[in-house]
Amino acid sequence: MAADRPDRPLLTVKHRIPPIRSGAVRRSALEQRLRSAGTGLTVVVAPAGWGKTSLLSAWAAEPGDGVRVAWVSLDETDDEPNRFWRYVFTALHGVDDAIGAAPLDALQVPGVDPVDLALPLLLNELATTSTEHVLVLDDFHVLRDSRIHESVEFLVGYLPPSLRLVIAGRADPPLPIARMRARGELTELRAAELALSRDESAALLTSVSGADLGADETTAVWERTEGWAAGLQLAGLARRGGRGTPMTPRLRVDDRHLLDYFTAEVLPAISSRQRELLVRAAPLERLSGALCDAALQVTGSREVLAALDRADLFLVALDDDHEWYRCHHLFRDVLLREPGGSETGGRDVLRRAADWFLQQDRRDDAVRHLLRADDPNAAAQLLESSEPWFFERGAAATFLVIGELLPPSTVPPNLAISLAYACATSGRLDRVGHWLDLADAGISPDTEVHGWQNPRAAALMLRAVIGTPDKDAAEAVELCRLAVELEAAAGGQGLQVALAALGSALARDGRFAEAAEILAGTWRNRDNFSWSPGVTLQIGGNLGLSLLELGRDGDLEALLREALPLVDGAERRWGDAAGPVVAMLRLVQGRALYLRSDAAGARAVLNRAVSLAELAALPTSYVLALVYLADAELGCGDRVAARSALARAREQVGDEPVTPTAMGMLQDAETRIGRIASRTARRTGVLAEELTDRELAILRVLPGAATQREIGRAMFLSVNTVKAYNKSLYRKLGVASRQDAVAAARELGLI
Repeated sequence: MAADRPDRPLLTVKHRIPPIRSGAVRRSALEQRLRSAGTGLTVVVAPAGWGKTSLLSAWAAEPGDGVRVAWVSLDETDDEPNRFWRYVFTALHGVDDAIGAAPLDALQVPGVDPVDLALPLLLNELATTSTEHVLVLDDFHVLRDSRIHESVEFLVGYLPPSLRLVIAGRADPPLPIARMRARGELTELRAAELALSRDESAALLTSVSGADLGADETTAVWERTEGWAAGLQLAGLARRGGRGTPMTPRLRVDDRHLLDYFTAEVLPAISSRQRELLVRAAPLERLSGALCDAALQVTGSREVLAALDRADLFLVALDDDHEWYRCHHLFRDVLLREPGGSETGGRDVLRRAADWFLQQDRRDDAVRHLLRADDPNAAAQLLESSEPWFFERGAAATFLVIGELLPPSTVPPNLAISLAYACATSGRLDRVGHWLDLADAGISPDTEVHGWQNPRAAALMLRAVIGTPDKDAAEAVELCRLAVELEAAAGGQGLQVALAALGSALARDGRFAEAAEILAGTWRNRDNFSWSPGVTLQIGGNLGLSLLELGRDGDLEALLREALPLVDGAERRWGDAAGPVVAMLRLVQGRALYLRSDAAGARAVLNRAVSLAELAALPTSYVLALVYLADAELGCGDRVAARSALARAREQVGDEPVTPTAMGMLQDAETRIGRIASRTARRTGVLAEELTDRELAILRVLPGAATQREIGRAMFLSVNTVKAYNKSLYRKLGVASRQDAVAAARELGLI
């Protein structure tokens, strides 16, 4: 798992504070505003060219005593929650090795939304430190994924004193800006504040043009550009190229006039070699000497880029070594329209760039460049062959995001099967059926799926394991049986995987005797199969549950003796991130302790199992753990806690159906212990901590019959985000269930 994986495909330059350009005008007053901002959130919002990044990088170089600045430069490839948060956590860990390590590990948990596990871990880490951290998210406007917006809103709602968040972009981030402004919780810098003063404009013009300029000339340009940094820089460059010709004041602050001015006044003033490189390399979002040499089929690109950088000709250095650059967004648009940057030539450049990235073992960038080159067939072939590269690095979510960009007609069935698996490991269960349907439609005798002789058996197994809800456990069993028959008839090596899946499906469906017969053999021979430790532990968990419910105490003890050291090792290594593979064995261990009359020991282990199952979003394991915990609490003499555990289980099954077996166990426990949940909160009439607007909004709909999924749909939130808000809401109200939260809120006059 995480510790054994190669490095993730991340660009380290995106964590580096952009270096300050030579000759840049310092904005001392604005930098001081950033240093002294007393709010948790700062937004810097203005159109392109107003100097947002320049201001923030100058301030971040001197943020104040003891302040640690973590920086993330965002682009369109980061528009996926797992990748986005990996950059954020890596940036924070880079400035403070005590922050971000556990959340980074938590992102390895397959199928879990970052807001469920990784973000709470980050908030817990930050709550224990007094060191001030600042997280800068530059170019946030490029992100469109609502799941990212939700999780950032969650972070903003629970910012600890040790973290400030600075968001820069061309538009307001989708956060409760108005409320935070009204409450004085927001610092804002906008175009009006970013506009350069008359003196600052004169300094910039003099620096860029390299000439002594008269007051009338600089004032005229300042008035025409309204202090717009990009326009002033353009005018200065035109003055430099004009060799003494006074600057025209006709430059206007709008894209059309800017582009025309740039084409007419600036591009002709640079050398032909510089112009050729800029125009031909415009299809590339990031530039380096080696990349340009390969993509443009030239030599000496590094020296040309360095000269452009020294001349401050609209290249932005992305690292202190000035190895990587990007062209200013506005001027890249101009270059893409220039003669010499033809559509066909641009595609060729992108294809050669893809080859270069492939040679650098950056397969994600290689596939993306093939897509930009309008070559989806080649992109699909490369993505298919690169599957191990992505999965070995825990980048299933990136694999899926790229796959979603492919036209369905270019996706072969084996790639569709891999994309279905990626859906499960990246929390997109809603897309599993789509990809498996596509695979079923395209499977032929020639289809090859790694590790399987019969490709349809592989698809059936996946549909059973990840495409079938817990409530339809019987259907999953039949799908697995068919997969076993097909693979056995073909004599394929996938048979053992299919058998393990069948045994686990039988356990889910409560057919414990059949499950135990299959899984016992699989467990005994586990060392003969090249399975990951996680798969082995999951097999042990389902076998343990089967032996437990069959009352085979001796076999269960033997299994736990072998399995628990593996569980302990997994938790030492991965912490809470081990939840998906150890939760079942922990709940089996807890129940075994209870049956041996160790109620106190059982309660401790089962509380851990409940936490692991909840964090890993395993509804059936969560309900089973709570049912077993209720008995342990009762055995310890705490009937209130027992009823509370059952109330939590009942709330879970109301939101997300579980297996019929788990449902039956819950109903039996409710009959024995009592269904009415205990009100465990103290009713003081005063909340210890104020509820956020989002928590209040959710609280107001809790008395109704809507499930958490339906609440999320109505509020345009994911169900995982609703669950995260509910968890905080319950904590603040001092309750353990929805029923208790409604009662507490009514007593406090909140609803």
